[in-house]
Amino acid sequence: MKLTDTEKQDILRYIDADKPLPDKYRFLLFEDKREVELVWNGKTGEVCNIVLPFQTIEQVDEPRVEKGEQDQDSGFGELFDPRGRQMGGWTNKLIWGDNKLILSSLKNGPMREEIERQGGLKLIYIDPPFDVGADFSMDIEIGDETFTKKPNILEEIAYRDTWGRGADSFIAMMYERLLLMRDLLADDGSIYVHCDWRVNSLLRLALDEVFSRSAFVNEIVWKRRGGALNNFRSLGAVTDTIYLYRKSESARFDALKTLESEEVKQYIKERFVYDDGDGRLYSRDPVTNPSAKPTASLIYEYKGYKPPAKGWAFSQDTMQSWDESGKLYFPADKSQRIRRKTFLDEYEGQPVQNLWTDIYVINSQAMESVGYPTQKPESLLERLLAISTQRGDLVADFFCGSGTLAAVAEKLGRKWICTDLGKFAIHTTRKRMIGVQRQLKAEGKDYRAFEILNLGKYERQHFVGVNPNLREEEQRKQLEQKEADFLALILRAYRAEPTTGFGSFNGKKAGRLVAVGPVNLPVTRLFVEEIILECRKKHITKVDILGFEFEMGLFPNVLDDARSKGIDIAPKYIPAEVFDKRAVEKNQVVFHDVAYIECKPIVKEGKKGQPATVAVELTDFSVSYAQDSIAGAEQTLKNKGSKVVVEKGQIVKVSKSKAGVVSREVLTQKWTDWIDYWSVDFDYESKREIIRIKDPETDETKEQWTGDYVFENEWQSFRTRKDRSIELISAPLECEPGTPHRRKIAVKVVDIFGNDTMTIVEVTVPGGKR
Repeated sequence: MKLTDTEKQDILRYIDADKPLPDKYRFLLFEDKREVELVWNGKTGEVCNIVLPFQTIEQVDEPRVEKGEQDQDSGFGELFDPRGRQMGGWTNKLIWGDNKLILSSLKNGPMREEIERQGGLKLIYIDPPFDVGADFSMDIEIGDETFTKKPNILEEIAYRDTWGRGADSFIAMMYERLLLMRDLLADDGSIYVHCDWRVNSLLRLALDEVFSRSAFVNEIVWKRRGGALNNFRSLGAVTDTIYLYRKSESARFDALKTLESEEVKQYIKERFVYDDGDGRLYSRDPVTNPSAKPTASLIYEYKGYKPPAKGWAFSQDTMQSWDESGKLYFPADKSQRIRRKTFLDEYEGQPVQNLWTDIYVINSQAMESVGYPTQKPESLLERLLAISTQRGDLVADFFCGSGTLAAVAEKLGRKWICTDLGKFAIHTTRKRMIGVQRQLKAEGKDYRAFEILNLGKYERQHFVGVNPNLREEEQRKQLEQKEADFLALILRAYRAEPTTGFGSFNGKKAGRLVAVGPVNLPVTRLFVEEIILECRKKHITKVDILGFEFEMGLFPNVLDDARSKGIDIAPKYIPAEVFDKRAVEKNQVVFHDVAYIECKPIVKEGKKGQPATVAVELTDFSVSYAQDSIAGAEQTLKNKGSKVVVEKGQIVKVSKSKAGVVSREVLTQKWTDWIDYWSVDFDYESKREIIRIKDPETDETKEQWTGDYVFENEWQSFRTRKDRSIELISAPLECEPGTPHRRKIAVKVVDIFGNDTMTIVEVTVPGGKR
């Protein structure tokens, strides 16, 4: 370090006074040569390195045959196509959870080896929540009405962590994730970051830091809106920004051409004005660089070069422009210059530049629309994938929303990984991808299976966030205090008494022990298994588990396991009202049960050489959701106003007339109104759930059975924006010939809020054909 004596003394004075050093000393004391740097409160270079196992909770291998479809070869009707077009090898991944933990587990865990075997991750596209007003709310269609579902607690915490401190918290969230994405990206990979005027300047500087300024390729400006915006204090914002960075110079880049931009349309209108006599329009363009090396699009009729199929347009005087050495020159007389004849029906368009005006936003009636608020057009993602990938490449989106990248990747023959924190986003993507599979199957094209995964085995320190800038001992104290405050709040709202002397339990109520799940993570299988273990050791038989969210696929297996051991577990959702002091004081907080499914198997014996079959009928589904209240809506509504609320498992529209008369209309008239999707696994225990765990001592990867099974999605029915109907009886499964036997059938229901519930029924399967 080249410090003067004065600078050294200055530093000592700051240290003695326990004051922070001025910024100039960061550059004098350390070897960081960055001339420009984005700085924010709490900035750190530390990156998450946690590795959690991925748990497979559902696999979709074959989409069902559409109703009425008949397989001529096999005779199967309204059943499963035994041929299929599923491709082997890689299975696409749809992962629910915090993308920071997912990225860290992908980068440092066993799945990294699987990614590298596919050639590495060639492209990442992200469209992060750059709108400070976005809060994970979702509009749910109920008949002709729309209900706005508020975010759950996990989503509210994610929003707080993203925008709680404004730009500071947003860029802190993005910076760490960009570092993880950079390290996960293949050396010849590219990343596209989609944003708008709110955060594009911040993200550009962050990307320069993470990938380096030399890795910058393009700032793509996408005109996403047409018409005019009536802004009186500013110009209308009609564009988004997409930053393209590459990991290295070897990243793929294929230049594209377009026929759709306004400039190309104008060019066609002005230049393609000649008619060859049979109605084909063409242009006559001068050759601007006649001595250049011939290319596929510019070939001269000279010394063996073949002209295009339709030929060039030459005049008799044109040949005089060839000199004796075989090179072209332009005669002084413009009329004698070579002109190329280009037919409109063979014209490929102009090269795509960084201003995109030829891709339009999705309107509500578009076939690809799934009604998701941040959904981007498939044509936008098609262009990005065409520029930076080829068929068979692996691509990823870690803020997948409605699953547009997954849909486009599947159609273009790319492999994919998509993740999101919202259950509704995961459910929307699941339905969309089953629809894509059905489409590709109908077209006779290949597609890949996909699986839905959870992150499991969360550690205690992930439950409650603490200030990372504190010393270790201070972090421990803050963690303990936060946990204590949180538990006291929940127990008070649940009207339970605090208790001590247990490892898993926090309180007791009406003869039942109470365990409270984490504040910012779902209740996981590991959490429940630890409860069961303590129950067996201490002979506890009745337990309530309270959680803001429960791991996908958690029930009913874990409850059945507890019941077989003599333990009655009642899982209950913690409502957002626990944070309303007035609601707690007035005892108005209701902890509702998880959803309940009733179904029955339909078994038909085989007759006259026909195989026996098994189908499933969905007979009932009940929920206990609550959001807002009827009484609250009646008090706050203005005349001629209305509000949709959820109370005691019913969605109710509360209206107030011009005269102030209040009326109520129940929108969920039937139990089926709550169902958005359901599916069947006809042989539930046929595939064990295996997780891969890396041994920290030997660094070897070991496979381990979790004790659970993977739900193999064999049949499904769901609502779409175009078809709101849902079938209540599954297609029949033909039974293999053999001895009658018992098997378990799993039925999964996803409600209109995106929450899943599963039940299992046992059935005796007939022995097939007689």
